[in-house]
Amino acid sequence: MSANRRYTFDTNILFYASDNAAGEKHGKAIALTDSAIAHDCVLLLQSLGELSNSALKRRAKWADQLREIIQAYRRSFPIVASSEADLEQALLLHQQHNVPFWDAMLWATARRAGCTLLLSEDLQDGQTLGGVAIRNPFAPGFDLDAL
Repeated sequence: MSANRRYTFDTNILFYASDNAAGEKHGKAIALTDSAIAHDCVLLLQSLGELSNSALKRRAKWADQLREIIQAYRRSFPIVASSEADLEQALLLHQQHNVPFWDAMLWATARRAGCTLLLSEDLQDGQTLGGVAIRNPFAPGFDLDAL
């Protein structure tokens, strides 16, 4: 990984890192989040919100642990919130590239935060939008250090 490359994670990576039942994806997500602490990685408030919503809906047993999980992420990474300008950029991206709105909002906030890499299982692997490369960390042959 380039020392100057700032990046972030989509919600699914945070979810897998927190879910012991996620099998192989859990191990990969843990490795990604653990190694990110030593790199220029930020987390987006939207991702933490989506993680919270998803965890409370799908994993009721997490309710007691969720605050601790979120606090651990907050202690480990800078958190970036969306802005009004991100909303405008997300709407444009959605209109021009048909990216689902909440993914577009994540992209817009990541871009404004200076991220040149967004790790996501949901977006098109290998695509670059507005200087932000999208990579699926669960794709065969993925190597963060090679990026």
